[in-house]
Amino acid sequence: MEPHNHSSLAEFVLLGFPKVGHVRSWLFVLLLSAYLFTICGNMLTFLVIRLDAALRTPMYHFVSMLSFLELWYTATTIPKMLANLLSEKKTISFAGCLLQTYFFHSLGASECYLLTAMAYDRYLAICRPLHYPAVMTPTLCGKMAAACWTCGFLCPISEVILVSQLPFCGYNEIQHIFCDFPPLLSLACKDTTTNVLVDFAINAFIILITFLFIMVSYGRIIGAILKIKTAAGRKKAFSTCASHLTVVLIFFGSIIFMYVRLKKSYSLTLDPSLAVVYSVLTPLVNPIIYSLRNKELIKAIKRTVFRKGGRASPTHH
Repeated sequence: MEPHNHSSLAEFVLLGFPKVGHVRSWLFVLLLSAYLFTICGNMLTFLVIRLDAALRTPMYHFVSMLSFLELWYTATTIPKMLANLLSEKKTISFAGCLLQTYFFHSLGASECYLLTAMAYDRYLAICRPLHYPAVMTPTLCGKMAAACWTCGFLCPISEVILVSQLPFCGYNEIQHIFCDFPPLLSLACKDTTTNVLVDFAINAFIILITFLFIMVSYGRIIGAILKIKTAAGRKKAFSTCASHLTVVLIFFGSIIFMYVRLKKSYSLTLDPSLAVVYSVLTPLVNPIIYSLRNKELIKAIKRTVFRKGGRASPTHH
């Protein structure tokens, strides 16, 4: 019998959301609304921070980088999810599936590193305020952001190469809302122990190390905040970090459960539900947390909008 390889399986079928039935159209509207809000919110946050001179600080530099990242992070998966909700043919090519998996994990890893950089920035600002301006210079901010993107895009390369060499034969239906390593490994007609171990090692290193670093940073931040004598001072100090910590807990809580596990099996209901949290919900709440709950950013949005509006409207005497 001839051995099968991936060339005998030219495409996969993304089954998408399980058991949606007659609510498919409502789910499409809901997902489209979430995507449009995510795009508009993150784009607005990014542009306002870049255009407003008052927001040219390290903290807002990282916030703008996070918003920019979320634009691409959502673009790798949500448009295909929307197309599959409308189409009867839910296919994706083998190469397209690997590319989607690569970019999704690259941007996800970049986000882990970026959230870590943001935690370090807040730690320096609150725990080492006298050294902060000298340490967190624009040059260092640029280098940290570049390192986050570079490391993120290097991380999944070995995983993608290993998956590309697996034989896929016969059954080609991916029980997930987008292409990802766990559902792909479940379709391989070969033992995937090596892939599972490599995925676990890389994901554990990226996710757990960055999460630990963030938690240690915030532990020290909270300790420093509690030493502030006035209640107003404590409130002001914690408000600058609460939004970041909220994003961290939502994002890391879901990806730790999804990717840091030595498990070959794939849950048809739990895994897609978790995927919605870190692929749709986290990018959606970022503009809400960083913009709508941030008085300084709201003022900057008003300044930018009114300044542009004032320039556009002629003055009548």
